[in-house]
Amino acid sequence: MPPRFVWPNVSEKNDGANREAKRSARERLQVEREREKKREKRRRTLVVASAVVGVLGLAAVVGLIAANTGKGDKSDAAGPVTAPSGATGKDALAIQAGKPEAKSTLTVWEDFRCPACKSFETNYRDTIHELEAKGLLKVDYHLVTLIDGNMGGSGSLKGANAAACAQDAGKFPAYHDVLFENQPQETDDAYGNNAKLLELAGKVDGLVTPEFRKCVEDGTHNSWVNKSYEAFRAGKFRGTPSVLLNGKDIFADQANPVTPQKLKEQVEAAAKGSGGGNASASPSSSGSPSASRSASPSASAKGSKSGGSASPSASSSTVAKSSSTGTGSRAGSAGVAKGAGED
Repeated sequence: MPPRFVWPNVSEKNDGANREAKRSARERLQVEREREKKREKRRRTLVVASAVVGVLGLAAVVGLIAANTGKGDKSDAAGPVTAPSGATGKDALAIQAGKPEAKSTLTVWEDFRCPACKSFETNYRDTIHELEAKGLLKVDYHLVTLIDGNMGGSGSLKGANAAACAQDAGKFPAYHDVLFENQPQETDDAYGNNAKLLELAGKVDGLVTPEFRKCVEDGTHNSWVNKSYEAFRAGKFRGTPSVLLNGKDIFADQANPVTPQKLKEQVEAAAKGSGGGNASASPSSSGSPSASRSASPSASAKGSKSGGSASPSASSSTVAKSSSTGTGSRAGSAGVAKGAGED
Protein backbone atom coordinates (compact mmCIF):
# COMPACT_ATOMS: atom_id res chain seq x y z
CA MET A 1 0.00 0.00 0.00
CA PRO A 2 1.55 3.27 -1.06
CA PRO A 3 2.31 5.78 1.76
CA ARG A 4 -0.43 8.19 2.43
CA PHE A 5 0.40 11.89 2.40
CA VAL A 6 -0.59 13.63 5.62
CA TRP A 7 -1.28 17.29 5.38
CA PRO A 8 0.24 19.30 8.23
CA ASN A 9 -2.20 20.45 10.92
CA VAL A 10 -2.74 23.99 9.74
CA SER A 11 -5.01 24.78 12.64
CA GLU A 12 -2.36 23.86 15.23
CA LYS A 13 0.22 25.86 13.37
CA ASN A 14 -1.99 28.89 13.31
CA ASP A 15 -2.74 28.53 17.00
CA GLY A 16 0.98 28.49 17.82
CA ALA A 17 1.58 31.56 15.73
CA ASN A 18 -1.31 33.35 17.43
CA ARG A 19 -0.02 32.47 20.86
CA GLU A 20 3.42 33.74 19.92
CA ALA A 21 1.95 36.94 18.55
CA LYS A 22 -0.14 37.47 21.69
CA ARG A 23 2.90 36.86 23.93
CA SER A 24 4.93 39.32 21.93
CA ALA A 25 2.14 41.86 22.16
CA ARG A 26 1.90 41.40 25.93
CA GLU A 27 5.64 41.76 26.27
CA ARG A 28 5.61 44.90 24.16
CA LEU A 29 2.73 46.27 26.19
CA GLN A 30 4.58 45.48 29.44
CA VAL A 31 7.71 47.18 28.16
CA GLU A 32 5.66 50.20 27.13
CA ARG A 33 4.01 50.31 30.55
CA GLU A 34 7.38 50.23 32.27
CA ARG A 35 8.59 53.04 30.05
CA GLU A 36 5.42 55.04 30.85
CA LYS A 37 5.96 54.46 34.60
CA LYS A 38 9.50 55.73 34.32
CA ARG A 39 8.36 58.78 32.36
CA GLU A 40 5.62 59.48 34.93
CA LYS A 41 8.09 59.11 37.79
CA ARG A 42 10.44 61.57 36.13
CA ARG A 43 7.54 63.95 35.52
CA ARG A 44 6.43 63.78 39.18
CA THR A 45 9.99 64.32 40.35
CA LEU A 46 10.27 67.42 38.20
CA VAL A 47 6.91 68.72 39.44
CA VAL A 48 7.83 68.15 43.09
CA ALA A 49 11.25 69.68 42.61
CA SER A 50 9.72 72.70 40.93
CA ALA A 51 7.19 73.04 43.73
CA VAL A 52 9.90 72.87 46.38
CA VAL A 53 11.95 75.47 44.58
CA GLY A 54 8.84 77.63 44.27
CA VAL A 55 8.03 77.32 47.97
CA LEU A 56 11.60 78.10 48.96
CA GLY A 57 11.60 81.05 46.62
CA LEU A 58 8.31 82.29 48.06
CA ALA A 59 9.65 81.83 51.58
CA ALA A 60 12.70 83.86 50.67
CA VAL A 61 10.50 86.61 49.24
CA VAL A 62 8.22 86.58 52.28
CA GLY A 63 11.25 86.67 54.55
CA LEU A 64 12.67 89.58 52.63
CA ILE A 65 9.34 91.41 52.78
CA ALA A 66 9.08 90.75 56.53
CA ALA A 67 12.63 91.90 57.07
CA ASN A 68 11.97 95.09 55.18
CA THR A 69 8.46 95.76 56.47
CA GLY A 70 8.30 99.07 58.23
CA LYS A 71 11.38 100.57 56.61
CA GLY A 72 9.15 103.14 55.08
CA ASP A 73 6.44 102.96 57.78
CA LYS A 74 7.20 104.64 61.05
CA SER A 75 4.29 102.88 62.74
CA ASP A 76 6.12 99.56 62.71
CA ALA A 77 8.79 98.41 65.13
CA ALA A 78 11.72 98.85 62.75
CA GLY A 79 13.97 101.83 63.10
CA PRO A 80 16.35 103.35 65.60
CA VAL A 81 15.81 102.69 69.31
CA THR A 82 14.50 105.95 70.74
CA ALA A 83 14.14 105.81 74.49
CA PRO A 84 11.51 108.06 76.08
CA SER A 85 12.58 111.07 78.08
CA GLY A 86 14.06 110.17 81.46
CA ALA A 87 14.23 106.42 80.78
CA THR A 88 16.49 104.71 83.26
CA GLY A 89 18.15 101.39 84.10
CA LYS A 90 20.19 99.09 81.90
CA ASP A 91 19.95 100.23 78.27
CA ALA A 92 17.45 102.87 79.46
CA LEU A 93 14.61 100.34 79.25
CA ALA A 94 12.68 101.40 82.36
CA ILE A 95 10.30 104.27 82.98
CA GLN A 96 10.57 105.32 86.60
CA ALA A 97 7.80 106.72 88.77
CA GLY A 98 8.30 108.06 92.28
CA LYS A 99 11.25 109.85 93.80
CA PRO A 100 14.69 108.62 92.64
CA GLU A 101 16.04 108.78 96.19
CA ALA A 102 13.41 106.37 97.54
CA LYS A 103 15.10 103.52 99.34
CA SER A 104 12.96 100.73 97.90
CA THR A 105 12.49 99.88 94.23
CA LEU A 106 9.58 97.99 92.75
CA THR A 107 10.34 96.56 89.32
CA VAL A 108 7.26 95.79 87.25
CA TRP A 109 7.16 94.05 83.86
CA GLU A 110 3.72 94.34 82.32
CA ASP A 111 1.66 94.39 79.15
CA PHE A 112 -1.24 96.80 78.61
CA ARG A 113 -3.32 93.96 77.10
CA CYS A 114 -2.63 91.53 79.96
CA PRO A 115 -5.70 90.86 82.21
CA ALA A 116 -3.55 89.70 85.14
CA CYS A 117 -1.58 92.95 84.89
CA LYS A 118 -4.82 94.88 85.18
CA SER A 119 -5.74 92.82 88.24
CA PHE A 120 -2.36 93.61 89.81
CA GLU A 121 -2.76 97.32 89.07
CA THR A 122 -6.31 97.40 90.40
CA ASN A 123 -5.33 95.76 93.69
CA TYR A 124 -1.93 97.36 94.34
CA ARG A 125 -2.23 100.78 92.66
CA ASP A 126 -3.42 102.76 95.68
CA THR A 127 -0.75 101.30 97.97
CA ILE A 128 1.99 101.93 95.40
CA HIS A 129 0.91 105.54 94.82
CA GLU A 130 0.71 106.14 98.56
CA LEU A 131 4.27 104.88 99.07
CA GLU A 132 5.49 106.90 96.08
CA ALA A 133 3.89 110.05 97.47
CA LYS A 134 5.67 109.49 100.79
CA GLY A 135 9.00 109.18 98.99
CA LEU A 136 9.45 105.60 100.21
CA LEU A 137 9.10 103.75 96.91
CA LYS A 138 10.07 104.24 93.30
CA VAL A 139 8.72 101.99 90.54
CA ASP A 140 10.60 100.94 87.41
CA TYR A 141 8.09 100.02 84.71
CA HIS A 142 9.20 97.73 81.88
CA LEU A 143 6.73 97.44 79.01
CA VAL A 144 6.43 94.23 77.00
CA THR A 145 4.38 92.88 74.07
CA LEU A 146 3.56 89.37 75.22
CA ILE A 147 -0.11 89.34 74.28
CA ASP A 148 0.51 90.56 70.73
CA GLY A 149 2.63 87.48 70.17
CA ASN A 150 0.11 85.08 71.65
CA MET A 151 -3.19 86.58 70.56
CA GLY A 152 -2.16 88.52 67.47
CA GLY A 153 -2.56 92.22 66.88
CA SER A 154 -0.46 95.22 67.86
CA GLY A 155 -2.22 96.67 70.91
CA SER A 156 0.56 95.75 73.33
CA LEU A 157 3.15 97.46 71.13
CA LYS A 158 1.13 100.55 70.29
CA GLY A 159 -0.15 100.92 73.85
CA ALA A 160 3.40 100.75 75.19
CA ASN A 161 4.59 103.24 72.58
CA ALA A 162 1.78 105.64 73.54
CA ALA A 163 2.73 105.27 77.22
CA ALA A 164 6.33 106.08 76.33
CA CYS A 165 5.07 109.14 74.44
CA ALA A 166 3.20 110.13 77.60
CA GLN A 167 6.51 109.83 79.46
CA ASP A 168 7.99 112.34 77.01
CA ALA A 169 5.20 114.69 78.03
CA GLY A 170 5.73 114.02 81.75
CA LYS A 171 2.35 112.29 82.02
CA PHE A 172 3.29 108.60 82.16
CA PRO A 173 1.84 107.63 85.59
CA ALA A 174 -1.59 109.07 84.86
CA TYR A 175 -1.80 107.67 81.31
CA HIS A 176 -0.45 104.29 82.49
CA ASP A 177 -3.34 104.07 84.97
CA VAL A 178 -5.89 105.18 82.36
CA LEU A 179 -4.80 102.43 79.95
CA PHE A 180 -5.24 99.73 82.59
CA GLU A 181 -8.51 101.18 83.87
CA ASN A 182 -9.91 101.08 80.32
CA GLN A 183 -8.27 97.85 79.20
CA PRO A 184 -10.35 96.02 76.55
CA GLN A 185 -10.94 92.27 76.55
CA GLU A 186 -7.76 90.35 75.90
CA THR A 187 -8.98 89.17 72.51
CA ASP A 188 -9.97 92.71 71.50
CA ASP A 189 -7.02 94.49 69.93
CA ALA A 190 -8.56 97.92 70.57
CA TYR A 191 -5.20 99.39 71.58
CA GLY A 192 -3.92 98.52 68.13
CA ASN A 193 -5.92 101.55 66.98
CA ASN A 194 -4.05 104.82 67.54
CA ALA A 195 -7.34 106.70 67.55
CA LYS A 196 -8.40 104.76 70.65
CA LEU A 197 -5.13 105.55 72.40
CA LEU A 198 -5.50 109.24 71.57
CA GLU A 199 -9.10 109.20 72.78
CA LEU A 200 -8.01 107.78 76.16
CA ALA A 201 -5.20 110.33 76.33
CA GLY A 202 -7.95 112.93 76.51
CA LYS A 203 -8.64 111.70 80.05
CA VAL A 204 -5.22 113.03 81.15
CA ASP A 205 -5.11 116.80 81.47
CA GLY A 206 -2.74 118.43 79.04
CA LEU A 207 -1.52 115.20 77.41
CA VAL A 208 -3.02 115.54 73.94
CA THR A 209 -0.72 117.90 72.09
CA PRO A 210 0.54 117.90 68.51
CA GLU A 211 3.83 116.45 69.75
CA PHE A 212 2.12 113.61 71.62
CA ARG A 213 -0.17 112.85 68.70
CA LYS A 214 2.78 112.70 66.28
CA CYS A 215 4.73 110.45 68.66
CA VAL A 216 1.80 108.02 68.89
CA GLU A 217 1.03 107.98 65.18
CA ASP A 218 4.67 107.69 64.12
CA GLY A 219 5.41 104.85 66.55
CA THR A 220 8.42 106.80 67.78
CA HIS A 221 9.27 104.37 70.57
CA ASN A 222 8.26 101.08 68.91
CA SER A 223 11.83 99.82 68.63
CA TRP A 224 12.46 100.75 72.25
CA VAL A 225 9.41 98.70 73.28
CA ASN A 226 10.68 95.78 71.22
CA LYS A 227 14.06 95.99 72.93
CA SER A 228 12.32 95.98 76.32
CA TYR A 229 10.49 92.80 75.34
CA GLU A 230 13.79 91.22 74.29
CA ALA A 231 15.16 92.00 77.75
CA PHE A 232 12.06 90.41 79.28
CA ARG A 233 12.63 87.22 77.32
CA ALA A 234 16.32 87.19 78.17
CA GLY A 235 15.39 87.47 81.86
CA LYS A 236 13.47 84.18 81.53
CA PHE A 237 10.37 85.56 83.18
CA ARG A 238 7.47 83.18 82.79
CA GLY A 239 4.58 85.60 82.70
CA THR A 240 3.21 89.06 83.23
CA PRO A 241 3.02 90.81 85.53
CA SER A 242 6.48 90.14 86.92
CA VAL A 243 6.95 92.15 90.09
CA LEU A 244 10.13 92.42 92.16
CA LEU A 245 10.67 94.40 95.36
CA ASN A 246 14.34 95.28 95.74
CA GLY A 247 15.19 92.46 93.35
CA LYS A 248 13.03 89.79 94.99
CA ASP A 249 9.98 88.31 93.30
CA ILE A 250 7.07 89.26 95.55
CA PHE A 251 5.01 86.29 94.37
CA ALA A 252 7.74 83.66 94.48
CA ASP A 253 6.25 82.15 97.63
CA GLN A 254 2.86 80.85 96.53
CA ALA A 255 1.74 80.28 100.11
CA ASN A 256 2.88 83.67 101.36
CA PRO A 257 2.80 86.31 98.62
CA VAL A 258 3.50 89.95 99.33
CA THR A 259 0.02 91.46 99.62
CA PRO A 260 -0.54 95.22 99.39
CA GLN A 261 -0.41 95.46 103.17
CA LYS A 262 2.79 93.44 103.37
CA LEU A 263 4.29 95.52 100.56
CA LYS A 264 3.58 98.64 102.58
CA GLU A 265 5.08 97.14 105.74
CA GLN A 266 8.25 95.97 103.97
CA VAL A 267 8.80 99.30 102.24
CA GLU A 268 8.28 101.23 105.48
CA ALA A 269 10.63 98.87 107.30
CA ALA A 270 13.27 99.35 104.60
CA ALA A 271 12.95 103.11 104.96
CA LYS A 272 13.67 102.78 108.67
CA GLY A 273 16.69 100.62 107.96
CA SER A 274 15.28 97.47 109.55
CA GLY A 275 15.13 95.43 106.39
CA GLY A 276 14.73 95.41 102.64
CA GLY A 277 17.64 97.72 101.85
CA ASN A 278 18.07 99.23 98.43
CA ALA A 279 19.25 96.22 96.52
CA SER A 280 19.47 96.46 92.78
CA ALA A 281 16.29 95.51 91.02
CA SER A 282 17.85 94.23 87.84
CA PRO A 283 15.91 91.65 85.77
CA SER A 284 18.38 88.89 86.65
CA SER A 285 18.56 89.61 90.34
CA SER A 286 15.58 87.49 91.23
CA GLY A 287 16.33 83.91 92.12
CA SER A 288 13.05 82.73 90.67
CA PRO A 289 11.61 84.12 87.45
CA SER A 290 8.30 85.89 87.43
CA ALA A 291 5.44 84.37 89.28
CA SER A 292 3.32 82.76 86.63
CA ARG A 293 1.44 80.41 88.82
CA SER A 294 -2.32 80.58 88.99
CA ALA A 295 -4.07 81.91 92.04
CA SER A 296 -6.59 79.53 93.50
CA PRO A 297 -9.95 81.32 93.81
CA SER A 298 -10.33 80.14 97.40
CA ALA A 299 -7.02 81.70 98.39
CA SER A 300 -8.13 85.26 97.78
CA ALA A 301 -9.11 85.91 101.38
CA LYS A 302 -6.18 84.19 103.05
CA GLY A 303 -4.15 87.26 103.75
CA SER A 304 -7.00 89.61 104.54
CA LYS A 305 -7.11 91.24 107.91
CA SER A 306 -10.22 92.30 109.76
CA GLY A 307 -11.72 95.39 108.25
CA GLY A 308 -10.25 94.63 104.80
CA SER A 309 -12.07 93.35 101.79
CA ALA A 310 -12.73 89.68 102.25
CA SER A 311 -12.29 88.47 98.70
CA PRO A 312 -11.99 90.50 95.51
CA SER A 313 -13.65 87.76 93.53
CA ALA A 314 -13.72 89.62 90.25
CA SER A 315 -9.98 90.20 90.24
CA SER A 316 -9.34 86.70 91.49
CA SER A 317 -11.34 85.14 88.70
CA THR A 318 -9.55 87.32 86.17
CA VAL A 319 -6.17 86.08 87.30
CA ALA A 320 -7.32 82.49 87.45
CA LYS A 321 -8.82 82.71 83.97
CA SER A 322 -5.65 84.23 82.55
CA SER A 323 -3.54 81.56 84.19
CA SER A 324 -5.70 78.74 82.91
CA THR A 325 -4.97 79.46 79.27
CA GLY A 326 -1.68 77.58 79.57
CA THR A 327 0.20 79.84 77.22
CA GLY A 328 2.45 81.20 79.91
CA SER A 329 1.88 84.68 78.64
CA ARG A 330 -0.73 86.02 80.99
CA ALA A 331 0.10 83.65 83.80
CA GLY A 332 0.36 86.58 86.11
CA SER A 333 1.46 86.75 89.67
CA ALA A 334 0.15 84.08 91.95
CA GLY A 335 -0.73 86.44 94.72
CA VAL A 336 -2.26 89.28 92.75
CA ALA A 337 -5.71 88.46 94.06
CA LYS A 338 -4.69 86.33 97.00
CA GLY A 339 -4.48 89.11 99.54
CA ALA A 340 -5.73 92.03 97.55
CA GLY A 341 -8.00 93.13 100.33
CA GLU A 342 -5.09 93.92 102.61
CA ASP A 343 -4.60 97.46 101.54
